[in-house]
Amino acid sequence: MDYSRFFDDAIDALKRERRYRSFAEIERDAEHFPRATWHSPDGPREIVIWCSNDYLGMGCHETVVGAMCETARTAGAGAGGTRNISGNSHAIVTLERELADLHGKEAGLVFTSGYISNETGISTLARLIPDCLVLSDALNHNSMIVGVRHGGRDKAIFRHNDLAHLEELLASAGNRPKLIVFESVYSMDGDVAPIGAICDLARRYGAMTYLDEVHAVGMYGARGGGIAERDGVMHRVDVIEGTLGKAIGVVGGYITGKRSVIDAVRSYAPGFIFTTALPPAVAAAAAASVRHLKASSAERTRQHAQVAKVKRALDAAGLPQLVTETHIVPVMVGDAEACKAASDMLLAEHGIYIQPINYPTVPRGTERLRITPGPFHDDAQVAHLAHALSDVWARLGLPFVERAEAAE
Repeated sequence: MDYSRFFDDAIDALKRERRYRSFAEIERDAEHFPRATWHSPDGPREIVIWCSNDYLGMGCHETVVGAMCETARTAGAGAGGTRNISGNSHAIVTLERELADLHGKEAGLVFTSGYISNETGISTLARLIPDCLVLSDALNHNSMIVGVRHGGRDKAIFRHNDLAHLEELLASAGNRPKLIVFESVYSMDGDVAPIGAICDLARRYGAMTYLDEVHAVGMYGARGGGIAERDGVMHRVDVIEGTLGKAIGVVGGYITGKRSVIDAVRSYAPGFIFTTALPPAVAAAAAASVRHLKASSAERTRQHAQVAKVKRALDAAGLPQLVTETHIVPVMVGDAEACKAASDMLLAEHGIYIQPINYPTVPRGTERLRITPGPFHDDAQVAHLAHALSDVWARLGLPFVERAEAAE
C-alpha cells in the first residue's frame, strides 16, 4: 500500500482550499529588532517584522540575553530530563516564584509552552473536580479547547463575552462543581473579556475561574500582570495562566494559583510529569525578563504609543482595521487568496513581513493581516507601513473605507 498518497491528498486538500501555509525563512537581528533578514529565494534581504508576538522586544533585551548566556555557561544547555527525574533546577524554582509574585498568587508551575500549560492545566483541573461542568468561551484558543476536551467532563460553550448567556448556563447547572475558562485578550480580534463581571458570576454560582492572560502578561498593569492586574481583579481569579513566549520574549508557559491547586496539577498532570523541563538558561532568561518588566513601564508606554500611531495612520489611509482597545491591530481582508497575496506583496515589494491569518485560525470570510506594533517600530516605519498597505490594497482591488467611518 502506498501510504504517502494519504499525506499527499491531505496537503492537496489544503492547497485547494487556499489554506496551505508557507513559512518565510527569517533571521532576527537582536541588535536592530524589529529588523530582520529574510532568506528569500533570490538571496538575503533586510525586512521589518510587523507581526511578532515578542510584543515588547524582550527576546532581544541585553539583560535577558545575558542571563541566558551566563546560565548556559554555568549550568549547561539542557535540563537533563523531566523534573521528576533530574530535579528542579534553581532557575526554574526562581522563575516560578517570580511568576507567582507577578500575579499575586501562592505558587506557580512552569511548562514547556503556553499551549501545554493550557491543555494540561485545564484537563487536569477538570479531571480532579468530581462531576465538573466546564464552561468555555466560544472564542477560546485551541489549547484551551483541547484541554477542555481532554478533561473528559461535561462542557458548555457560552457565546463570546456574553455574560447573560454565561449566567444562564451557570444557573441551569445547579449545585454541581463548575469551572469557567476564558481569556483576557483575544488574539485575533483584540477584544477584552469582562473579567470582573465573570468573577461576580463565578462567586454567585459557586464556580472556579481559569484565566488565560497569554496576550496580556507583560503588557498591561503596573507591573505587567495583565488585564486582571490593570482592572484590579487579579486576586479574584482562581488560576491565571500565561506564556513566556510572547511579551516575556523567551519560551514556555505557566499557571499560577493557590498552592494546593498548583501542587495537585504538578502531581497529577501527565503533560508535566513526563515532559523534559525547560533548560535552566531559558528559565533564567524568562525570570530576568519578568523582573525587568515588573520594575519598568518604559517598554509598555512606548509600545502603547506606537500602537496608537499605527491605528491613526491606518485610519488616515482608509484601511479597514478592526477597532480594538489593545495592541492587536487586525486589518480585514475577507478572502484567503487575497490575504495571502497581500502578505506576499508586502514582503517581496516593501520589505514588510505580516503573516496572513486564514481559516481555521479565523472563520472563513474574516481573513486578515494581524499587525502587532512594538516599542521599537519607529515613526518612519509606521509611515512606510501605511503607505505599503495602501499600495497593496489599491493594486489588489481591495476595498478601502471612508475615513470618517474608519475614525469612529
